[in-house]
Amino acid sequence: MKAFEWSTPKTLDEVVKALGTAGPDADHGAQLLAGGQDLLTSMKEGIVEPPHVVNLKGVPGLNKIEDLGPKGLRIGALVTLADLHENAGVRARFPGLAEAAHAIASPQIRNLGTVGGNLCQRPRCWYFRLEHVVCLKKGGDTCYSASGENKYNSIFGEGPSYIVHPSDLAPMLVALGAVATIYGAKGERTVLLEKFFTMPGEGDIRRENVLAHGEVLTRVDVPVSPVAKRSTYLKFRERPSLDFAMSSVAAALDLGADGRVTDARIVLGAVAPKPWRVPKAEAALKGQPANEASFAKAAEIALEGAAPLAKNEYKVPLTKTLVRRALAQAAGQDRR
Repeated sequence: MKAFEWSTPKTLDEVVKALGTAGPDADHGAQLLAGGQDLLTSMKEGIVEPPHVVNLKGVPGLNKIEDLGPKGLRIGALVTLADLHENAGVRARFPGLAEAAHAIASPQIRNLGTVGGNLCQRPRCWYFRLEHVVCLKKGGDTCYSASGENKYNSIFGEGPSYIVHPSDLAPMLVALGAVATIYGAKGERTVLLEKFFTMPGEGDIRRENVLAHGEVLTRVDVPVSPVAKRSTYLKFRERPSLDFAMSSVAAALDLGADGRVTDARIVLGAVAPKPWRVPKAEAALKGQPANEASFAKAAEIALEGAAPLAKNEYKVPLTKTLVRRALAQAAGQDRR
């Protein structure tokens, strides 16, 4: 790890100013520190070499969860994953979000890791994480996972980089229609979280979201919706704790008095460079009875267009199973 300067600004304007002290290079400019669980690892691995680390913990108010009543929930970027999972209001009104927070890593990491950090973390691809490999994601000209070790890589998106987004919160928050608030030199702006994440072919391939140089994610607002109370998150990983997802599904449903689906949200995780919403599968569920046959059909539709690499074809049947189980669980028919 190379030497760097450290600062702890007290306001968002000071944060923006501090970020401007080093150039806008994606990997070698100033970096934000939230919980530090991903940044410090990335620095040790030589993925990023910031001349200046800007600690967000000095800015008041970023670590709060606010109940906005009928308007929903406001989650500060520095809210820890443990606090999000343990919040009674989140558990009661947005159960899938509490489940997603609890699915992340270990208790020790959840006590330090933050909402903003989880949403903005970097890819876990082996080649990206190797210090001396300059892959496409790090500004090189080759995505080595395309023909190399790709067990954990994407099955959607068609490249040119085959990373998967590692966040567990992102699929669930996208399914819930969350909105991100971003602060920069021009003030505050908002973006639907579904539009916050970018594909490798959009803009700077070294970035995974729409944050420009000098901008910071400050909070996420989750609106109240008919599907919120019937939300759930399922994650498959090789080890029962610590691991990143090999596949995951965020599902949310609204059911009518007749037991038929009136609205549905399905977002896949760990199968694409960003949270992968499947609108055709959602549309196929609407008006259908909430039963095994409907859920199986939606699962088949959800994986249409998947293009597995040589070593990750298992993700197709695995994800279909997770979709079926998540929908059943959201409908109150736990069939794990």
